[in-house]
Amino acid sequence: MKRQPAINDLLKVMAKLRSPKGCPWDREQTHLSLRRHAIEEIYELIDAIEARDDHEMAEELGDLLLQVVFHAQMAKERGAFDFETVARQQVDKLIRRHPHVFGKVKVKNVDEVWANWEKIKRAEKLGTHRERKSALDGIPKHLPALLRAEKLAKKARKANLLAKNSGEEISRANLGKKLFALAEFAQSRGWSAEELLSDEIKRREREFRKLEKSKS
Repeated sequence: MKRQPAINDLLKVMAKLRSPKGCPWDREQTHLSLRRHAIEEIYELIDAIEARDDHEMAEELGDLLLQVVFHAQMAKERGAFDFETVARQQVDKLIRRHPHVFGKVKVKNVDEVWANWEKIKRAEKLGTHRERKSALDGIPKHLPALLRAEKLAKKARKANLLAKNSGEEISRANLGKKLFALAEFAQSRGWSAEELLSDEIKRREREFRKLEKSKS
C-alpha cells in the first residue's frame, strides 16, 4: 500500500493534537503564545546550517515546518485560512514574481531580478491596506536592533535620505571590535545596548520620514 505524503500525515497529527481528545498543551496554544517559538526555531536552524550538520538541519527544518502547520491549523479552526491556502499563495507568489522563469521576461543579471521583484511586489500591494507608501516601510518591528538598523540604513540610502558616509575608514575586523566594545561599555553601565539602539532607530526613522515627506 502506497504511503501518504508525509505532509498529509503531519497535518492529520496536528489536527489530532488540537482536537478535544488531543494534547492539553497544544489545545491551549494561540498565535500569540507561539510567536516566540518561531524565532527560536529559526536561530536553531541557523546554528545547524553553520555547523554543516545535515541531520540537525533536517530536524530543525521540521521544527520550523511544525510552526507553520500549527498556525495554519489554528487559523483553520477559526475559519480564517488553512495550510492549503498558505501553500497555494506561496506557489502563486513565486510564479508571479519570477516572470523571467515562468514567463517571457528577459533579465541580464541578479540586479534586474531584484528590480522586477520589487516592482511586482509594489504592484501587488497597491491600493490595499498593505501598500507601502514610504520607502522605509516593510521593516519587521521585531528584528534585533542591529539588523533593523542595517535595513533602515539600506532603505534610507536607496531613497537618498541618508548622506554618504564620509567618516573614518575602518576594517571589518576593527568594526567588529568597536561594536563589541560599545556593547561591553553599555553593559558595564547597566544599560541595554539593544534598547539604546532601538531608541536611536526610532529617532532616526522619524527624521528620515520627515525628510522624505518634505521631498514629496
